[in-house]
Amino acid sequence: QVQVAESGGGLVQPGGSPRPPCATPGSTRGYYAIGWLRQASGKEREGVSCLSVTDGQTFYAESVQGRFTISRDNDKNTVYLQMNSLKPVDTAVYYCAVAAFNWWATSWSKQHMWDYWGQGTQVTVSS
Repeated sequence: QVQVAESGGGLVQPGGSPRPPCATPGSTRGYYAIGWLRQASGKEREGVSCLSVTDGQTFYAESVQGRFTISRDNDKNTVYLQMNSLKPVDTAVYYCAVAAFNWWATSWSKQHMWDYWGQGTQVTVSS
């Protein structure tokens, strides 16, 4: 069992730039990818961004391309999601997840690709 813990949510004003971290208990080298997905109220969970551990490739949803950046700090076993220019439509519960058993890059945004999940952190964008 892999424990994943995200944090850093809360109330953010439009245009804000939070940087929630996702911590894993050990080295990420044994995983295929680490990602962030989100679920807005009444909507399906969707992929936001992910990072391939094997080759460092990053992926972004079209809705956040150019505004969000995913990065990792190997020394801290932590992956960050830098969110810039937040909009009210970005309001959602944000989940960090790990792909540990299989990996198909073309399916990165789908829930079934991810094996371990954090509890989620609520990000509310409102003035």
